[in-house]
Amino acid sequence: MKPTPLLLLVALAWASFGFAEQAPQPPSPANAWQQSQNTDAVRGITYTRYTLAGRFLPAPQNGDSKRPTLVVDCIPGKGSHDAKGKLLEGSLLVGTTLKIVYVEPEEIHGMSYYPKIAVRFRTDDSREEDEKWSPGTEKTSVSIRKHSLKKIVHAHTVGITADDDSGSPVAMQFEMPDATPVEQACNLN
Repeated sequence: MKPTPLLLLVALAWASFGFAEQAPQPPSPANAWQQSQNTDAVRGITYTRYTLAGRFLPAPQNGDSKRPTLVVDCIPGKGSHDAKGKLLEGSLLVGTTLKIVYVEPEEIHGMSYYPKIAVRFRTDDSREEDEKWSPGTEKTSVSIRKHSLKKIVHAHTVGITADDDSGSPVAMQFEMPDATPVEQACNLN
């Protein structure tokens, strides 16, 4: 039996009005690594910055209303596909002043102690890890150690907690998208 032109016309109209099944939508940009090119005039280098926004659980009371952000800066490899990129720095931007603890160095030369920020983080279903990361100059961010950054980038979900300057915990969560571009550009395999 041949379809009638009227049925074909109705089917085309139905599809053009958006009633037909739609293709799946790509993931929202809010849950994707955002990439930008930056230049450091002092060091004379151009580098790639990857940023990923997370969320507070709940928002800190005395901090910035912005979302916490993971930032990874690296110099991508040049030339062939075998060229390895180089990690410059991985950091966590919190937006509220964090509590500084002073850690005794392994080898004492005088009366020096290092300023650190006590951080607890968990990737996926693993055990929570306690570490001390270096604070940024404004004390609202921390530098992430390379071995910890590798764990974070390869996870699906990451929870990070640090104390603000009044000692209240600041909890953050990140839903980690595909890390392939960050892994390749920063040599985080």
